[in-house]
Parts: sequence; C-alpha cells; structure tokens
Amino acid sequence: MHTSLVEWLREQDDGFLAALLRARPDLAVPPPADLTVLATRASIRASVQRACEELSTVSLTVLEALVLSGADRGPVDGSTAACGPRWWLGPDVDEATFTQGLRALRARALAWGPDEALAVVPAATEVVGPMPAGLGREATGAAATSELGTLLAGVTDEERKVLDVLAPGPPIGRSRGAADGSGPVGALVAKGLLLPRDQETVELPRQVAVALRGDRPMGRLDVARPDVLMREREPARVDGTGAGAALEFLRRVDLVLEFLETDAPAVLRSGGFGVRELRRAAKEADTDEATAALVLEVLSAADLIGETDSGTPQWLPTPNADVWAAGPEESRWAVLARTWLELPRLSGLVGGRDDTDKPITALSDGPRRPTAPRDRRRILQTLADLPDGTAIGSAEDLARVLAWAAPRRGGRLRDEMVGWTVAEATTIGVVALDALTTAGRLLLDPATRDARNPTEVAAALHAALPAPVEEILLQADLTAVAPGRLSADLAHELSVLADVESAGGATVYRFTERSLRRALDTGRTAEGVREFLEARSRTPVPQTLTYLVDDVARRHGRLRGGAVSCFLRSDDEVLLSEVLVHHVATELGLRRIAPTVMVSALPLAEVLDGLRSAGFSPAAEDAGGAVLDLNAKGRRAEPRRRGASVRTTSAGPAGPADRTDELVERLRAGDALAGVRRSVAGRRESPGSTGNLASLQAAVREGRTIWIGYVDAHGVAGDRVLEPTSVGAGVVEGRDALDGELRRIQLHRITSIAPVEDRSG
Repeated sequence: MHTSLVEWLREQDDGFLAALLRARPDLAVPPPADLTVLATRASIRASVQRACEELSTVSLTVLEALVLSGADRGPVDGSTAACGPRWWLGPDVDEATFTQGLRALRARALAWGPDEALAVVPAATEVVGPMPAGLGREATGAAATSELGTLLAGVTDEERKVLDVLAPGPPIGRSRGAADGSGPVGALVAKGLLLPRDQETVELPRQVAVALRGDRPMGRLDVARPDVLMREREPARVDGTGAGAALEFLRRVDLVLEFLETDAPAVLRSGGFGVRELRRAAKEADTDEATAALVLEVLSAADLIGETDSGTPQWLPTPNADVWAAGPEESRWAVLARTWLELPRLSGLVGGRDDTDKPITALSDGPRRPTAPRDRRRILQTLADLPDGTAIGSAEDLARVLAWAAPRRGGRLRDEMVGWTVAEATTIGVVALDALTTAGRLLLDPATRDARNPTEVAAALHAALPAPVEEILLQADLTAVAPGRLSADLAHELSVLADVESAGGATVYRFTERSLRRALDTGRTAEGVREFLEARSRTPVPQTLTYLVDDVARRHGRLRGGAVSCFLRSDDEVLLSEVLVHHVATELGLRRIAPTVMVSALPLAEVLDGLRSAGFSPAAEDAGGAVLDLNAKGRRAEPRRRGASVRTTSAGPAGPADRTDELVERLRAGDALAGVRRSVAGRRESPGSTGNLASLQAAVREGRTIWIGYVDAHGVAGDRVLEPTSVGAGVVEGRDALDGELRRIQLHRITSIAPVEDRSG
C-alpha cells in the first residue's frame, strides 16, 4: 500500500522532525499548524528547489534515478529490480553510495517510504529538468516496442554516427533532413529512431538512448569525491603562522584607523569609500587595495568606523574604536574575526564593476550579499571537517570539492567566493598554510557562535602567540629592533617614542625628531625617556640617540600655545577683576591673559549665559566689533549611536530553526487535534439537548476526554479537546489535552460535543 508523505512523517520520531526543520528552515515560517501543512509545504516547488541546493552530487544523482524510474508518480522498488533506481544508476554507483544519497533525500523529506516502495515529491521533476541524465522523451512508435533491437541492428554506419552523437546527451540535434527526409537523419526519422520537434530539430527518444548506452542507462556516472591533493602540516606550526598573520592584520587595522583619524576622507555622494582614498589607505597600511578594502569593511561592520552626521560626511573612527583598542591583542582579533565571519558583504567585489558597469567601491551597497556569511561558513567548514593540520592543496581544489558537495549552490560567484574566502581568512589568521587554525575551528564551533564575549577564540589565539619579549635592541643608526612580539606596555611605549620602519618576524622602529617630539607632547621628559631606554634595551643606549633626545627636549616647549574657544574684553579693568573674583569665573574656566582680556575654553554662548545668570550684562561682538545676536541657535551634531557593539554577536536574532523542539511539539499537538477531529466526525451531539449537561458532568466524574466545538466572542468557530474538571455556573472548565493549559468555555457558546474514543485518528 502506498504511504503518503504526511503518513510517513507521522511515523517518524521527534528527532527526525527537528532535524528536518533545521535542514529546511523555510518549512517553519510561519509555524505549520500540523503535519499535513508541513507535508504540503515540503512538496512546494520553490521549497524543493531550495532544499536541493544543499544536496551533494551523490544525492542529486539518486534523485534523478528515482525520477527516471517514476517515483514521482508512484512508489518504486529501490532494489535492483528492472527499471528501478538501482538499475538506472548502473555499475558506477554501488549499494553503499545509493544508500548514502537516499539517506540525505529522506532527511529532507524529498523522498520517503521503505526501500521496496520509494516515492519522491512531484516537484522533483522540475529540479532534475526536462531531460534527466541527458535523456529525451519516451517514444510511442516502433522505438517503444520489442522491434527496437532489430531497428538498431539495421541502421547504416552513417545513421549510427548520428545516434552515437546524440546518445550521451543532450538528445536534441539540428538538421535539414528532419524536414525533407533526406540523408541519415531523414532515414532515422522514418524508422522512428528520431522524433522531429520542428522543421530543423530532432530528438533522440529515451528508449533508443538507453539501448545505446548499454549497462549504463544514465551514462557514465562520476559521483566520487574529487581526488585533490592533501598536505599534512604540523598543527602547532599552522597555529603559529596564523597567530603571526593575526598580529600583522591588527597592525594594518591600527594603521587604517590612524589614517582615518588624521585624514578623515569624505563619503562619496553615492555612498562608500573613494577609489583614491582607498589607494591612500592601502599605502598608509603598507598593503594592497584588496586588503585595505577588507579592513574597511570589517571595521565598519564592527562599528569601529562610521560616517559623521554633517553636511559633508566623513569616514572617522567611532568611540567604540577607543574601547576596542584598549583590549589585549587576542580579544581585539577575536572581535574582528567574528565580524568578518558574519559579514554580509563580499569585499572581493571591491574594484570590480556591477551589472550597470559602474565601479564597486568599499563601504557602498555594491559588495552587499546577504548570503555571504552562510557561504563563507560552508567553505571554512569543509576545511574544519579535515583532521587538524590537514590542508587542501589549493583554492581551486577546494572549489572542486565544494562543487561536488553541493553542485546547485553558490551561483555564478561560487568559485570566486572560495578564492576570496581563503585569501581573506589567510590575511586575518583564520587559515594558515592552507589549513584551518585552532582559533578558526573554535570560530566555526556552534558552541561558541553566540557568545557575547569570544573568550574561547581569543584564548586559542593567545595560546598560539609566542611569549612576549620584554627587551629591545638599540642600534647606532637610531633604530630599535624588537626580536619578537613585544609585551603590551613595551609595545605601547615604543609606539609613542618611535615609528615602525618595517614589520615581520623582527619589527624595526626608528627614532626621529618628530617621534620624540610626539612623546614629549604627551608629558614625557628627556630624563624619563633615557631611563626607559636604559631599562628596556639589551644593548647600551647609543650616544647618538641620547644626543637626539636631549636636543629635542631642549627645544621643546619654548613656544607655547593653548586652546581657546572665546574671549572677553573690556576697557574697564576693574569690571574684569570683579568677574574673576566671582565664583562663576571658575565654573566658566575664565583666565586673564592681559589687563583687558580674558579667555575661556567654553563656547561663547555658554560663557555669556553663565555671566548673565551671575548678574553681569555681557554682549557678543563680531570681528569688526559690532554687536552679534547669538539667540538663533546653530546646527548641532548629535553623536552617532548605532546598534552594533564592539562585542559583536554574529548569529543574529533567533530564527525558527532555533526553536525546533517547540515547533515539533506544536506540530504533534496540531496533528493530534486533527486526528481527534477525524475520530469524532459523525459522532457529534447537538448541545441543545438536556442530556449534554449530564454528559459533561459524567465526563468529569469518569475522567473522560471530550471534544468541544464552540464559537468565541468574535463569532469565530474553534474546537478544543478537554479533560473537564468541573461544570457549573454556565461554564465548563478543564485541562487542554494537547498542551495541558487550563481552559474555560461558556456553555452557551458550545456548538457541538463528542466523546473522544480514539485519539490516534
């Protein structure tokens, strides 16, 4: 007996249904009322096509064989029976491979039933296309009879050549002989071995192609995983190389932030980051434009940079960047790595052109791709499925493996996406030596995916980093060599005193007048600088460096300046003195710089308001001395507040697939209610009889379950399956048999009732 999809789903356990909803999340939106609704959705063409995007080459080949055997029209025998799917697959697909592919189809409810009665959703025919396995339509003439062998044996050599060309597929060919009946094509049409489609097109019937293919009805099938080159790496070496790349990426990020803070490039009118500005950012970060674009995209997604809210918006770091910069290196990297993994954009598109032939710029709408995080995870997960330290030879080999694992997934940018993802992951330090690092594996682990603080990922990077170096090597040419990763305090102090000249395994810093002046501007003294160098240098401090420090310090600060926002002047020196002794002068930060002039760092309007509140009557003036009206307030820039946090969480809001257990419970409850409806059909009692109240009271006494149909206060019909606990005061009260909630139904709203004898339906 043929089992329908909904009947088969009812036979499965809750774990299977939960896995189905996770594999096909579109089935759960909106939550289906019962298993009948679920089965209907699972058979819809659009949903079937989406589900097939996740299928491997093996599963798609098995699905094609099932369609060819007619499983979309009725159950077929999955064994080696003639014209069954195993027969169609031929000798290239063994029993284990067939079982593997069929298992994936069942797990997605694309196929169901026991092996001897397999069925597939009818929409599968549209997935495999009108010419499955390169086979044409079935013939109804001589080619469909037992005479086919005799006809094929009697063809000429020229006619056989035509058949051999069309037999592997596609089965469509063009020839003038289709119309005038001349030549080998015309002869084959006359014999029924070719079918005319129009005046110049012929089609090879399915039966003829199958006969020509021999023991391989679907042709030669290659369903094995591509044999790609694998390399074994030492896991510790992979992690160490990845840690070095992570530190280098952080250095470039810091340089880009410094460039944005200094230059504040303008936002393009169309939105995004200008091409010339990107080139300058790449130069400042000592990298190429592709890496600079990647850095900008990650910084923007992490809300570490943003647009200013002004008439001419600019790209600047946000306050979050200061908080982020204060953290340890491993935590800073974990934030950026997590942001990149869930970035709904493809920075690899930057520099190319869109469909309208316009250039795609960084931070514009051009690189936006909502499916990018999903595809990026799939690519990296392929590497994560390999043993620690195992690397796939190249991005091209990885693309071949992914194409085998899901041929219908990825679109036109599938192979490019693989190359971009591997290159970006290597730049960031998630991948090293073509293998996934330990930190990268934790980044992909679902257990750490939703963590607000990516401590485990950061800890993995910290473990891979070399022990920090506490000393530097000072050279006579005014440089300092850091022979490894510096400790946080040493790196910070050295970055203030000197500039990075070259980075790598050993970083070279150079001392210049400008760098030392920058240090003195922060409040450091010549004596303090010398003491620091003597304490932290493994080599003696060169005399040339000592002379440079003393010379810069001697000239530093001889000319001084201060920030002033407004001034107050008056010819009456006594009045200014009166203002200075008033407590408001301290509140407004007023100080005297001349007998008739005072200055403040506060805005003029605020100073004038403060003086007026203290009883003075000041007036504002312009550059010419004329009185200026400040009552009309100027435009104020509000600080930008964005939803993202430095502690980025990438998973996003919980979707239906995150509530699969709850959804399965609702499906079971809804299906049980549908079963109850079926079981009580024809046994409903009219509530108008005087015996209904007695029946309800009897159900309370005997603990029986009843089905109640009713109309609510809005006139909407509904039903409940109750285990009544009390009847009285015009109300029946009881526990809902499906969810256990306490329900109350007014007796006058009940339209029908029936005892529930068989809950299974």
